[in-house]
Amino acid sequence: MPAADFAPLAEALASDHTVVTTDPRGIANSCLDDPQQDSTPELRADDIAAILDNLDAESADVFGSSGGAVTGLALVSRHPTRVRTLVAHEPPVLELLPDAAAQRAKTEEIIATFHSDGVPAAMAKFMANAGFDVKPEGAPVVSEPSPDQIAHGTRFLAHELRGTARYVPDIAALTRGPAKVVVGIGAASGGLLTYRTSVALADQLGTSPVEFPGDHGGFIGQPAEFAQTLRAVLAG
Repeated sequence: MPAADFAPLAEALASDHTVVTTDPRGIANSCLDDPQQDSTPELRADDIAAILDNLDAESADVFGSSGGAVTGLALVSRHPTRVRTLVAHEPPVLELLPDAAAQRAKTEEIIATFHSDGVPAAMAKFMANAGFDVKPEGAPVVSEPSPDQIAHGTRFLAHELRGTARYVPDIAALTRGPAKVVVGIGAASGGLLTYRTSVALADQLGTSPVEFPGDHGGFIGQPAEFAQTLRAVLAG
């Protein structure tokens, strides 16, 4: 997901925080030296550490959602002193689920569909497996995806999805400090796969998830309310 999608949340926080958003490697304005290199959570975590270096920031509070939350978990594990509080909103840590093997198979099926039938077909399978109603009754006809959406989907399906879906959090590293790790979960996310993964991660950490407004994309649909909850978590 490009940084532009986080702009409303960033603006809602900017009155009392210095906010930096990022395009993950290969997405939007983030250029690549090697377009064929897979984007793993570990590489993306090192990217965030490099951005902090570039900003002369010793540490930061970090918010990530979905795959970005997995990046945040890797950041705490690899660079623990650079994070004060990580808010990991609905990380798809599928390897923590009882049906992890089945989820791995579904991920491979989604990737195979991408290679055989393209981005829209693969993303439809991805969204259905995630728990979204991809064809709700009475829904309007969906327009063709934009060139940017195809480019981002291609990058995600070809080089990000497998590494992110197979990431195994280092629970010992996440609980030893000094970083505080908070798992966020959407108030309306009960039917989603990421609800299960978030609960599983919180259980492993010995904490309770913090409820945020909306569902998996609550920071887009309700940025002001989402920012208020995020403020309270960071101040806690």
